[in-house]
Amino acid sequence: MQTSADRQDRHQYPAHWEADVVLRDGGTARIRPITVDDADRLVSFYEQVSDESKYYRFFAPYPRLSAKDVHRFTHHDFVDRVGLAATVGGEFIATVRYDRIGADGMPASAPADEAEVAFLVQDAHQGRGVASALLEHIAAVARERGIRRFAAEVLPANNKMIKVFTDAGYTQKRSFEDGVVRLEFGLEPTDRSVAVQRAREQRAEGRSVRRLLAPGSVAVVGVGRAPGGVGRSILGNIRDAGYAGRLHAVNKAFPEDLKEVDGVPAYRSVRDIDGHVDLAVVAVPAELVPAVVAECGEHGVQGLVVLSAGYAESGPEGRERQRALVRAARAYGMRTIGPNAFGIINTAPDVRLNASLAPEMPRPGRIGLFAQSGAIGIALLSRLHRRGGGVTGVTGVSTFVSAGNRADVSGNDVLQYWYDDPETDVALMYLESIGNPRKFTRLARRTAAAKPLVVVQGTGTAPPGHTVRATRLPYATVSALLRQAGVIRVDTITELVDAGLLLARQPLPAGPRVAILGNSESLGVLTYDRCVAEGLRPARPVDLTTGATAEDFHRALAAALADDTNDAVVVTAIPAIGEASPGDAELAEALRSAAAAVPGKPVLVVHVELGGLAEALSAAASTAPRASDRDPATGTAPGTHTAPGTHATPLTHTAPGTPGRAPVPPSREDARPGSRLSDAVSERPPGAVPNPPEGPRLIPAYPAAERAVRALSEAVGYARWRREAADPGKVPEYDDIDERAAARLIQGLLERGEGLTISAAETCELLGKYGIHVRRALPAPTPGAAAEAARALGYPVALKATAPHLRHRADLGGVRLDLADEEQLLRAYAELTELFGRPEELRPVVQSMAPRGVDTVVRAVIDPAAGAVLSFGLAGAASQLLGDMAHRLIPVTDREATSLVRSIRTAPLLFGWRGSTPVDTPALEELLLRVSRLVDDHPEVVAVTLEPVVVAPHGVSVLGATVRIAPPPVRDDLGPRTMPAY
Repeated sequence: MQTSADRQDRHQYPAHWEADVVLRDGGTARIRPITVDDADRLVSFYEQVSDESKYYRFFAPYPRLSAKDVHRFTHHDFVDRVGLAATVGGEFIATVRYDRIGADGMPASAPADEAEVAFLVQDAHQGRGVASALLEHIAAVARERGIRRFAAEVLPANNKMIKVFTDAGYTQKRSFEDGVVRLEFGLEPTDRSVAVQRAREQRAEGRSVRRLLAPGSVAVVGVGRAPGGVGRSILGNIRDAGYAGRLHAVNKAFPEDLKEVDGVPAYRSVRDIDGHVDLAVVAVPAELVPAVVAECGEHGVQGLVVLSAGYAESGPEGRERQRALVRAARAYGMRTIGPNAFGIINTAPDVRLNASLAPEMPRPGRIGLFAQSGAIGIALLSRLHRRGGGVTGVTGVSTFVSAGNRADVSGNDVLQYWYDDPETDVALMYLESIGNPRKFTRLARRTAAAKPLVVVQGTGTAPPGHTVRATRLPYATVSALLRQAGVIRVDTITELVDAGLLLARQPLPAGPRVAILGNSESLGVLTYDRCVAEGLRPARPVDLTTGATAEDFHRALAAALADDTNDAVVVTAIPAIGEASPGDAELAEALRSAAAAVPGKPVLVVHVELGGLAEALSAAASTAPRASDRDPATGTAPGTHTAPGTHATPLTHTAPGTPGRAPVPPSREDARPGSRLSDAVSERPPGAVPNPPEGPRLIPAYPAAERAVRALSEAVGYARWRREAADPGKVPEYDDIDERAAARLIQGLLERGEGLTISAAETCELLGKYGIHVRRALPAPTPGAAAEAARALGYPVALKATAPHLRHRADLGGVRLDLADEEQLLRAYAELTELFGRPEELRPVVQSMAPRGVDTVVRAVIDPAAGAVLSFGLAGAASQLLGDMAHRLIPVTDREATSLVRSIRTAPLLFGWRGSTPVDTPALEELLLRVSRLVDDHPEVVAVTLEPVVVAPHGVSVLGATVRIAPPPVRDDLGPRTMPAY
């Protein structure tokens, strides 16, 4: 066997090709290049492959590999011959390789751009999506090495492998010759191949979280022998919640004769458990966790929840310990929540898992919760659980995840799960940091098109244990960018819960028009003022007087809901005095019955010191159970308690066909009888709204007008986004963009350094590849050079000082315009040097004059928290002093470019303000789209500034440009599927 010293590779080992991936069934595998040290692994792998699979691979019986075969399949130059392996537990489960070939089909080197590709997957792992993941990665490797096409020869009976190629979404050609199917396909990503890749990513990552949240069996490792302690508490919480699966207690210190702990089977090791274990909850000291992970991996455990502390939050040593934990877990195909996690909860009746430190199981409902912080998780659960003293608990929780240090499973993974989870209608997230902002905004945009996503994001530095950088963008800018992705961005936990409760069971408003009615004139006026402050359009409040009866409330609410000029109704209520005043239950029933008659409009209640009304509004239906959840004998939902002399039937009423979750009402012009919305989440187009599960319509109650109105305002904005998201526009294609030439140029520039601001000439060349032309500027180190430059460019010209302190500062006199001849040019040159110093300090340049217009600035930057951002504003004081810049997430569509130009406060200057000539905004929008394409196509481009960009009545002129490039990040949302690297 060859050793690594014998290798004659033309390139060093490409460590950046290593990646962890989530497979179709939710398990994980590691993909890495095959080296000469893998000979024994390759032979062992091949021995476990069936004769049929070997026949499909080699087109003939091939029982074993010869020494020559082993040498060939383990020796690669990582350019013309490349092999990748998928591993679990350090052993191969699948391989793929390509060999570059020429036009004659024989081995070749560059510039040949075609390669033959072949796979082999161990039979036990077929059907897990291993080959699809390997194809994504080997295609990315091939593109990096200049290969543009793959060819594969497959036996007609090998339907699985044919399907791997045909389902990948690449443009391909198929032929049949000599009993073999030959497939040829280009490797340039297509819209379909990207869509296929992301659909596979969603299914795989969603299933990986589902395996954690709905395990068939759970082992708690670290259960103390005496009451108390984290492990014993977790065990009790799981047991007391009525967990539907098998539960095991594990502690290596248990006596050998101990059989049970608190009625739960006890074991000294996970290995001793008969049968499989799906989830292990780890509550042992950090130094003991590696041994537990190894035991779990060897026993086939699918996932871990690590509650143990002492990891990245504790310093550099803990950070390395955390990396080792994730590497070890992934080596066995396990996903990990934590470490330093609070736990997970699933209230589904067929699961009922409370593997958390929360002592009580929350009421089941339709809200999904994610928090990185355990303390915030406790606050969220507490606020949703309690029924009085604030927002009432009108709905419960579907699932809860506290990810702790989120070393592996993150908010992105949970979003993938919630996207098509039928038990979750609203997603609430508290994010202290965002590790992969490009991916988060993409997933948020898709999730928000299906169900509301409400987020609180920390504004300070990332907490200990989170390896992300803080944003460089202002808080308001990040908030606006998240809103463009459909995220309902709020500032506090209180606002998070307020918005979630409204969105969980009320329909989305069709517009901002609000009716206000109640028995307090002053409270109505206060509500009116808050609506105006939030940008809503309230009608004059209707005062029912303090003597209003329940029937008065019912009649007024029914009339407000029936009025086509109202999109939502806020009911205000204060304690009434007198025999005729309605009781809490009576008033709640009156409001619910009126709301049920018009199910398409949201209703909110503002109550002052009316705990009884809040209770009545949520009574009996507060858990929002589905009909299928009810006990067939009693008709009650799990966990529902019936008071003596009362019925368990909810006091809420649901009109026939009324959806329980908020759809976006169609516009009045589009509304037509009999129209239906699709239930198919997987097939819904962007912006379509599925029919949610049936359930009672629940009215949220708020103790203060400002809280109710703020929640309603968020719902109005979200509904508007949903309508606009139905037609988001498209990213245009431009025939003059040369993406490959730009990539070659960037690669050559990066070979000079790790990160750099490229020269003016290189900037012009790179931008030119994307059809962005910078007006030529020539250096003028002497008066004579300035005159020569002006003659070359043609008069009139501009003379500019490009020193950093004078650049773009016409207000300081560093720019002289409309110099018509050499005399004016030389005079201006003398004035500049007299005012500001020697030419070598000024760095003067001569540039031909651009047509007159409005000076603007275009920027693009890769922000650590927000991802790729495109910004636009007017040059000078408007953007620099007043901060009047608008921002959009990249890639920008044509509709977004149009809205970006119109979003700044000074936009009227572009459209003929006070009789001025309107400028060419379509040309400006095209420039914005081209910059967006450049940054989106090449993640190495980390910053672009075009300043000034003069927008004239006809066309735009880019007078200055800078570009900064850097090696692409290890994780990139544009490449093949990968997990965060450790």
